Amino acid sequence: MLTRYHGADADGGDDGTGDRPGGGTGDAPPPGPRFAIIPAIDLRGGRVVRLRQGDFDRETAYDDDPVRVARRWCDAAPGWLHVVDLDGARSGSPQQLAVIRSVVEEARGAGVPCQVAGGIRDAGAVERALAVGAERVILGTALLGEHAPAASLVHRFGADRICAAIDVRDGQAVGHGWTKGAAGSEALAAVARLLEAGIRTFVVTAIARDGLLGGPDLNLLGQVMGAAHGAEVIASGGVGSLADIGEVRALGCAGAILGRALYDGALSLQDALAAARGPVQARSGRVKP
Repeated sequence: MLTRYHGADADGGDDGTGDRPGGGTGDAPPPGPRFAIIPAIDLRGGRVVRLRQGDFDRETAYDDDPVRVARRWCDAAPGWLHVVDLDGARSGSPQQLAVIRSVVEEARGAGVPCQVAGGIRDAGAVERALAVGAERVILGTALLGEHAPAASLVHRFGADRICAAIDVRDGQAVGHGWTKGAAGSEALAAVARLLEAGIRTFVVTAIARDGLLGGPDLNLLGQVMGAAHGAEVIASGGVGSLADIGEVRALGCAGAILGRALYDGALSLQDALAAARGPVQARSGRVKP
């Protein structure tokens, strides 16, 4: 049995600190502005893994039971789970829908919606992801070309179901599993095109920071926030501390995806959720009104 992430229970049971309605014992702090803390479950070969900078040769495997991982994160009642089919991202079509279905069913039973990504490059793949229970799907490669089908996907499935991945390397939004040499599109121009097509949620990752816990790329996030004109921006890549969560919230992002920070124990999910409910700390350290 492979179970390598920090604080993992062998049986995947509640550790007594969850704050899902009806569970937990303490009084919750008063809510602050809405901000989603989103644990990531990245799947490769049926296991939960993390990659560094999207490099498949720099993988750390944490658990061979994705449902157990989902149960653990859902015990704390996060806003969403972020489920990625890495094999699908690499191959160009979903490869782990059966595993994803099991993860989504576990999460839905706990009242936690899932967003699903990885190899979703056409309407058929969107349909299959939604059919296994995903609340929304995230597309990258399929949305980056000049003639991308963003508008038709939004029209068919609804803006609340379709999210765009803006995965940035050297100023370019890239797809194709982030493979080196993959063609890209200027990131802010891509955001503008997708916004015009009806996309209202963007998941933004600075590839160079992903999986390194060195902090998010606040400059990139700020630029996308400016280009997105009121759409929701979810930060991904490098978020590894409560201070990072505070910085991302202060920019006005709608949420943050947490990966290696949770698995390595640099940050507890309970602490992250508490920070997301508290006052927003501006970058100067002052509390924003």
